[in-house]
Amino acid sequence: MTENRVRRVAEQIKKDIGGIINYEIKDPGVARITSVTDVSLSRDLRHASVYVSIYGSDSEKEETLQALNRASGFIRTEIGKRIRLRHTPEINFRLDNSIEYGAYIESVIRSLKEEENDSNDSGSGQDY
Repeated sequence: MTENRVRRVAEQIKKDIGGIINYEIKDPGVARITSVTDVSLSRDLRHASVYVSIYGSDSEKEETLQALNRASGFIRTEIGKRIRLRHTPEINFRLDNSIEYGAYIESVIRSLKEEENDSNDSGSGQDY
């Protein structure tokens, strides 16, 4: 199977699962702000790892991940209705912390810049 087709199918699955999570799943265990960041498909399109970013506390993230894995059968059925494939992939949800990690790195860089500016400001008060 060509890599291009796998990539196109993964992108379509990503869009569809995002819509299903936001508009069709009624489970109160799913956090309000949950987004699909990536989908990784096997070459034979039988297994999909769906990476989700969840906004909330660690317990909310864990609860949402468990709720999504419980709903994976429903989500798989909906994907099968929307995308014509010979085999609808088995879905496994995984937590993606890359957005939080990026925000953390950005805050560290910002604090380093502020420290640098503070040290430059305090050292520039020379008398002539």
